[in-house]
Amino acid sequence: MSERAFRVEGLDCAEEVAALKRAVAPVVGGQDRLRFDILNAKMIVSGTEAKDGAILEAVAGTGMTARPWRDRLDKGEESWWRWHGRAVMTAASGALTVTGFALHWVFHGSFLEALAGTSGETAHVMPGWAVAAYAGSIACGAWYVIPRAFRALRGLRADMNLLMTVAVFGAVVLGEWAEAAMVAFLFSLALLLEQWSIGRARHAVSALLDLTPATARVLKRGGAETEKRVEDVRFGETVLVREGEKIPVDGVVAAGISSVNQAPITGESKSLPKKAGDKVFAGTLNENGTLEIRIEREASDTTLARIIRMVEEARSRRAASERWVDQFARVYTPIMILLSAALIAIPPLIMGGGWARWFYQGLVILVIACPCALVISTPVSIVAAMASAARHGVLIKGGVFLETCGHLKAIAFDKTGTLTHGRPDVQSVVPFAGYTAVDVLSRATAIESHSNHPTARAILRRGRDTGITVERADGFRALPGEGAEAVIDGRAFWIGSHRLMDERGQGTMDTHNKALTLEDAGHSVVVLGDEEHIHGLIGLADGVREESAAAISALRAAGISRLVMLTGDNEGTARAVAAATGVDEYHSELLPGDKVRAVRDLAKRGGPVAMVGDGVNDAPAMAASALGIAMGAIGTDAAIETADVALMSDDLSRLPWLVRHSRRTLRTIRLNIAFALALKAVFIALALGGSATLWMAIAADMGASLLVIANSLRLLRAGDAQ
Repeated sequence: MSERAFRVEGLDCAEEVAALKRAVAPVVGGQDRLRFDILNAKMIVSGTEAKDGAILEAVAGTGMTARPWRDRLDKGEESWWRWHGRAVMTAASGALTVTGFALHWVFHGSFLEALAGTSGETAHVMPGWAVAAYAGSIACGAWYVIPRAFRALRGLRADMNLLMTVAVFGAVVLGEWAEAAMVAFLFSLALLLEQWSIGRARHAVSALLDLTPATARVLKRGGAETEKRVEDVRFGETVLVREGEKIPVDGVVAAGISSVNQAPITGESKSLPKKAGDKVFAGTLNENGTLEIRIEREASDTTLARIIRMVEEARSRRAASERWVDQFARVYTPIMILLSAALIAIPPLIMGGGWARWFYQGLVILVIACPCALVISTPVSIVAAMASAARHGVLIKGGVFLETCGHLKAIAFDKTGTLTHGRPDVQSVVPFAGYTAVDVLSRATAIESHSNHPTARAILRRGRDTGITVERADGFRALPGEGAEAVIDGRAFWIGSHRLMDERGQGTMDTHNKALTLEDAGHSVVVLGDEEHIHGLIGLADGVREESAAAISALRAAGISRLVMLTGDNEGTARAVAAATGVDEYHSELLPGDKVRAVRDLAKRGGPVAMVGDGVNDAPAMAASALGIAMGAIGTDAAIETADVALMSDDLSRLPWLVRHSRRTLRTIRLNIAFALALKAVFIALALGGSATLWMAIAADMGASLLVIANSLRLLRAGDAQ
């Protein structure tokens, strides 16, 4: 059965998740059919025939409201009060608290006396207008809290709303109107700021939806243009994108020259030149020319659409630290309630008297017991880190994978398309018989201009890069499996393999030795000759990426202890690439199953292992590893779907960045947890000593929540994470 998603108003914390599970699970057939995305206020229901109406009614029973999910939410669909009501009530609570204090101050004529309130002064009189202002402040501050507190009480569960409500009304019973108002206001302010902070993290990912234009300009036969919704553009159609416009679809440039800013998809800082035959991505910016783009992927299957889909799925894959915090909070809150009850009852019974004092300190324990700072900091850290990574061209499919990356001890690399470009390139030209390298390339490009073989394309690329003008070659004839021949300036030339040279009997000891040297270095050898002698040898190999050696070195510096290359290529080629990149070890001539065994053997040596690859043959090894990393831009769909992380720019320098970023995220989470727990421990000690106040406790709790959220949001600005 298909999944259904709902937007739930009021879903901001793990406690709301618990309430929704209790209310909705019986309707849909169990908690295992429910998933929640707190940071997007999203509830996902799967595998049930329950009607939407029944689900919405169950959600309403918790005091929250739900509606079917839509990716883009228009503010016009909701009332002004729903968007701004909490801010208005918080502002009113704050204004009434200040008003009450001012009236109290004027009535007594002493700032310090008004600040002291009624504590310890039985003769102290609270003016009626001040009481009214404080009562209004409490009502406004608790406007959104009290209904949830009653539902929590009815369900026999102690959530933060119930704890705060008990603390506020306990202060009122003790006559501490000013403190009750201050607690209500500060708690309301904390919830408002928390909502705003979480909104920033939500926006960082949801902004991906706004990268693509809603419509595309489709070219018809004869050059006529028609505008269509992007969702209606079909494979094979051609769209026109003018200067300064965003590209609406994935495709190949059919005509035009421009530069395209691909940073939103690949994280590349520089714009790239685009011409006919080059790939472009939806959501990227066409900067300075008009492009005609032939559609290769429809809107639902573009690279950007897949990124958005993967990010949505990522939020259900929670990190171990998130699960630990939730489990800790479930145990911690009841223990704190028992501690509060003990603090209220035991000291007066043992020492006699002082019930009001210890009741007050018990309320302080209830306030500081609120686990919100502890619970919210971890998911905000995870989402902020994943959003930052996406902006840097690294797509992480869940918090659990971000955390795994931070613990990596070894990384295995595929060779072709990962450490190398994945295509043959001319590495060397060896001329003979008095000819120059330019002479050899000139004749070779003339013959190979008639062929579309990968080797021919590599020779033509080298000729173009060298500035060689392609000569005319007549009478071209392919020699299947061996090479080709043609006539240049009236002379017959041939080009082909080492074997073709042997068959023609034109090789000398020198040419054979040079060819063997190139082959031992992992090169494929192409021989150029005429009817009389050999003109030269061309050595081709899959070129090592420019950034590979630096990335390997940076990973080693980042603390990755074992860096291994796994390849199906021959020993000579593997040895040459290993030497050029600096990996610790290599394994050659491997089948896909052999790569799986190599990854498992690497894991047995200790610590999680990542596998980096780009092809179908890498997918099994990536699935067997603790963390599969795909080269996203050129990688196959199978590799990307199997992977836990995708490097969208195919830039290996993003890999050490990712390791540092993941470790920085783990440090942030640990710091948040330690800070929240330490602050609570301090106030518990103060309460046990009888020297803590309610407003101090709520200010500390609010401060803790805001500080850990602010610390988490720093991950959004992660550049070169250290």
